[in-house]
Order: sequence, then C-alpha cells, then structure tokens
Amino acid sequence: MERSPARILRSLFDPQFGMRDRLAPRWLFLRALALIYFSAFYSLLRQIRGLIGPDGILPAHQYLAAVHRGLGPLRFWYAPSLYWISSSDKALMVFCWIGLIASIAALINLWPRLTFFVGFICYLSFVAAAGDFSGYQSDGMLLEAGFLALFFSPSGLLPGFGAQSPPSRASYFLLQWEWFRIYFESGIVKFLSGDQQWRQLTAMDEYYQNGPLPTWIGWYAQHLPHWFHVGSAGATLVMECAIVWMMFLPRRARLICFFIVTPWEIGVILTANYTFLNYLVLTLGVLLLDDGYLRRIIPEDLRWILPEMPVQEQTRSPITALNLSEPQPGDEPAKLTHLQSIKFAITVVALTLIAYVATAQLILMPFSDLPLPTSPIRLLDPFRIANRYGLFAVMTRGRYEIEFQGSNDGQNWTPYLFRYKPQALNQRPGIYAPYQPRFDWNLWFCSLGDWQQNEIVPRTEEQLLANSYDALHLFASNPFPAAPPKYVRAVLWQYWFTSMKDKHDSGNWWKRQLLGLYAPEITLQPDGSIGVIEWPQPLPPHD
Repeated sequence: MERSPARILRSLFDPQFGMRDRLAPRWLFLRALALIYFSAFYSLLRQIRGLIGPDGILPAHQYLAAVHRGLGPLRFWYAPSLYWISSSDKALMVFCWIGLIASIAALINLWPRLTFFVGFICYLSFVAAAGDFSGYQSDGMLLEAGFLALFFSPSGLLPGFGAQSPPSRASYFLLQWEWFRIYFESGIVKFLSGDQQWRQLTAMDEYYQNGPLPTWIGWYAQHLPHWFHVGSAGATLVMECAIVWMMFLPRRARLICFFIVTPWEIGVILTANYTFLNYLVLTLGVLLLDDGYLRRIIPEDLRWILPEMPVQEQTRSPITALNLSEPQPGDEPAKLTHLQSIKFAITVVALTLIAYVATAQLILMPFSDLPLPTSPIRLLDPFRIANRYGLFAVMTRGRYEIEFQGSNDGQNWTPYLFRYKPQALNQRPGIYAPYQPRFDWNLWFCSLGDWQQNEIVPRTEEQLLANSYDALHLFASNPFPAAPPKYVRAVLWQYWFTSMKDKHDSGNWWKRQLLGLYAPEITLQPDGSIGVIEWPQPLPPHD
C-alpha cells in the first residue's frame, strides 16, 4: 500500500495512528515520571536557598548576571530559566512549589500535557541557573524524558487511559531510544575511556565503597567474594553493550530484556544512592511491555490500572512497528484543522530534531571525525532534551571526603556534620534515593580534584564564617549556634569500609585517614574581608 509523505508523517507523529496496545505502559510510565518530578522538587524545596539563594553557596543572581554580561539578549536561549524574572528566596521557593504541585497534578492524571509542561519548565529553570549544582546526567535524563512526555501524554483535562489519544509511534520510540542510549552509551564509553579497571574486570572491586553516597546494603555487597565482583563487572559490560539490543527484537525478546535489566536496576538502587537516576531508567524500561502482557501478570484486584477496551497484543519490535506499508488502526483519520496542523508541524520538527541530535551524539562517540552537522546539537544543548550519556566511564580508585571544620583558637577544631555523606565512623550508610542531597553529592566530585577547580568549597567556607542560615541548613547541625567561629577550614580524609571483623569488634562501618588541608584556612578580618591563615599544600594523588 503506497503512502504519500504526508501520510507517512502522520503515521509516525499523529496519535490517531498511535500505538493502541501500549496504553497501560504509558499510564504506568507517566505516573512514575510524575513521582520522580515530585522527588526532584521536594529535594529542592529543602535545599535550594542554601544552594543558589541570595545567601546560598552559589547565588543564582550572580550566575545570571555573568551570563547577562557575556551573552546579552542571547541569555534567554543559553540560560532558559524563570529565574530571570526573580531569583530571590521567595521566587526560588515559589517556582519549586509550582513544580511540586504540577507533579502531583500529573500523578493524578489531571491535564497531563499541561502539568508535565509546567514541571519541565520549572525544573529546567533550576538546571539552567544552578551552575555546579546541576547539569548532572540524571538532570539531563529527566529533562529529556520530561520533554518527550509532552508529546507522549494523552490530551484532555481528565484523559483517563487516553484511548482516544494513544501514544504516537515517534514519541514512544524516542523514549525507548533514551532508555537504550543510557545503557549502550554507558557501555561503549567504558571501552573508549581506556580505563584498565573495566578491561581487567576489576571495576567493581571497590565500587560499592567509592561511589558518591553508599548504602548499608552496599557495605555487605563489598564483602562478597572477588569472583562476584569480576562477574558483575563482566555482566555490566554484556548488559550495556549487548543485551539492551534486544529492545529492537520481537516481543518475546523484549520481555526477556525487561526481566534482565529490571532486577539489575533494583540491585543498583539498593546498593548505592544515585538520586532518581536509576528510578528513571527503571521507569523507562516499563515501555518494553505492552497491554496484553500486563493484563496477564497484574493481579485481578489491580486490573483497574489497565485499559478496559480489547487490544491486539503487540508482537512487533519498535522498528517493525513503524512499517508503513501495511494498514494501521485509524488509517483514515479526520483531517487536521488549521490549529491542529500548526501543532502537528511543531511536533514533527521537535521530535525529528531530538532524534537527530541524540543519534548524532551516539555516533560521534566512537566516530568523532565523521562530518555530521553539529549545529543542531549546539542548538538544543541549553535545554538538555537530547543528551549524550556515559555512566562510570572511569572508576574512582578511592573514597575521599571533604570535611568542614570551625575553631575559635586555631588549635581545637569542631567538624560540621553532614546530613547524608559518610562522616562518623559508626554511622550506618543510609538509603536516600530518589531524594537528591545536592550539596553532599557535589562534595564527592569536589574531593576528586583540588579546591581551585571547585568553587563550592571556598564559598562554603565563607558562608560558614558568616554563619549563613541558608548554607548551614544544608548541614545536620550548627556546632557554633551562638556566633560564627573565628576560623574555618576544609580538610580531606580518605575513607574505607571496615572489614567484617572490624565491624564486629568496633561497630564501625568506616575507617579513615587524614590526608591534609584541602582548601585554605580562612578568617574574617576587622575590615570584613576574608583573610587566609594557611594555604593547603599539595595532597597525595587521589582520583
């Protein structure tokens, strides 16, 4: 059956040609995506003033002012943020509350296209203005999935399962394409990096100890036999580089793929705190399923979450499902109105551009010399909606922790206690994800470099010297409640998990060794300026 270019475009991008046997996976995915947005905004509500508020560590208004000076009118494109309106404490909190409320509305399926749009704009506003406190791969993953959800969601105020507005083939595939790229790009980057730990299958030997925020389950996993760590390193490479290709195969292979990667993601969630990252990847994996399979495996008392209309089981892969040579349901759709034509054109351009940018970045990873147009990549980069991924390209070889300390005499130092980072030796590592403690999280990355490369550390010292309420709220407590200390410094420790015997004898989960001064020891001068008491000496190699 021959088709015109217009018919082909509508078959790909128009919900009237949509995938009518994927309503339940879509419903589950969108509810889970709303919960992930909720976790992101909830964590920001508790931290944003200390992170980027006017009295925070990296004030957003200073960053935006620098962007304004450097880019002029182009600032709105390269830093797309509502914080241009205002970045006061009140404005930051209002935008977070708007995002939180929008995520709740999306969760209960209230006008999902609008509520996901509001959530996307509010979260992008933070990411675009938060400097070093944003821009992680997890942020890009959420923004990419959140943007695609605008085209994937059913239309209407109370759409239910959206039987009248099934997911278009293009939006469905691009979400699956994001899931595939997260895995596959993370696999190939491990080979491209040249890291010997992956090539020798020793990458997992100290993985559970050295990650940003370990869990108590990870402590026990660390003590499993060496063969287990070798096997898990090899299995990681096989899964990321080979197994995920099963997504493109027929239905049975996709289901097998789902039941391989899902337990794996659950294991990662239990053994490390990677914020909402693994929850999002887990959620994207739901799109490997279809209505027919979910109807069989979900207990009867939970069948209310499934569409009631009869459906044909999907047996085709995402690629063969795009076969336009055979008639599809709704093959004679209603003609588009003028407004619908404009919306459809925007959809085609946006999704095609995302597909190109995401695919080009994947191709350029191993073949960087290919003459692919890169202007579209630069065009979309500020919006983080078509990203390059690559998790754990190089494994860290040690666990280092920055500790802030205050003193009134320069001899006796009192530490500022963190809420989530390892610090006290007898403190059991917790499970916090999907909650993201961005301050604690960032300090792990800072510990792998020096203080000149990480503005966060000296800025935090200055805020502690001033007894900034917002910055202190990022810590578990203030050891100097009456008045700020006279001196503040940041030191660097190396941490290790204790052995089973040490844990049994002492009750400690950790042991540590002081490596030295990480950032300058500072004090407040009589004129209000910052004075340096001691500069740090070169530290032992740590990476």
